Amino acid sequence: MQVRLHRGGNPRRPRIAQAAHLKGKAGKTPRAAKPLSIPPAISGRTRIAAVFGDPVEHSLSPAMHNAAYAALGLDRAYVAFHVMSHALADAIGAIPALGIIGVNLTVPHKEAAVPMVRALSDEAKLLGAVNCIVNRGGELFGDNSDARGLERDLRARRVNIRGKTAIVIGAGGAGAAAILACSRLGANEIILANRTRERAEALAERLRASPEMPALAVRGLDALNDCALLSEVAAIINATSMGLTTDRFAKLDYALTPANCFFYDTVYSAEPTAFLKPAIALGRRYADGAGMLAGQGEIAFELFNGVAPPRGLMMRVLMERLGRA
Repeated sequence: MQVRLHRGGNPRRPRIAQAAHLKGKAGKTPRAAKPLSIPPAISGRTRIAAVFGDPVEHSLSPAMHNAAYAALGLDRAYVAFHVMSHALADAIGAIPALGIIGVNLTVPHKEAAVPMVRALSDEAKLLGAVNCIVNRGGELFGDNSDARGLERDLRARRVNIRGKTAIVIGAGGAGAAAILACSRLGANEIILANRTRERAEALAERLRASPEMPALAVRGLDALNDCALLSEVAAIINATSMGLTTDRFAKLDYALTPANCFFYDTVYSAEPTAFLKPAIALGRRYADGAGMLAGQGEIAFELFNGVAPPRGLMMRVLMERLGRA
């Protein structure tokens, strides 16, 4: 099994080297402001949670979870394992033997992990993906908190789409979660816009099995310049990984949207994404996926530990790490 472990800091520089790197001219390590997330001291009694991904070095989940452990005084630690696709089954199979209490999954493992757990939540079955594995006495239970994380963030931002139309761009796992979140927020109609129509139709067919699903229509990317549609849309959610690129959304005519249309990008970064920049220029309300990440992290933390993290802490950690505190 090929895995690499990261707990924060620079994953390519040993911690001793990092300390030496920080020494000033007088040979003393300068003091810095105490961060919200401090890597915990690990002993033989420490319980471990983790995230599996490829890549995973960029993950901010360890910072969020370890800050919550420190705040609650729990002898637990959250680490990141670089698990490649060919090693995923071995890594998941090792969870009970290693006594790992729970694991988050990120790209590219969410769909591949579905048959590798003992039981699935109804939401994981509907979405066809797992982003949380909970170790229940050696039995592995798969869940998916992405839709609930997005729903939690949209509610906190008072995004009102009840009885209205929402557009979701992208037919992958994030797109499925976004559609489910919009249905729970009371959308009257959801338009799934995707470049590959066959993939979008397959996703829509599966999601229509949910009793809470409103009218769900599939369109190509031509929907992004449909004057009649855009003039009435209440929210547009980018659920692709292309939010950072500059040309993917050239077809979207932002100026056609109502002044109160909300733009949401499931991608997050230190600076506004290419998807969000035109919306910001027009004065539209907007948010990136940091809140979704914090929301699903809070849900996963409670699944793994049986207790909720301190309210708002994970979001504050993310803002600190992204330089937006």
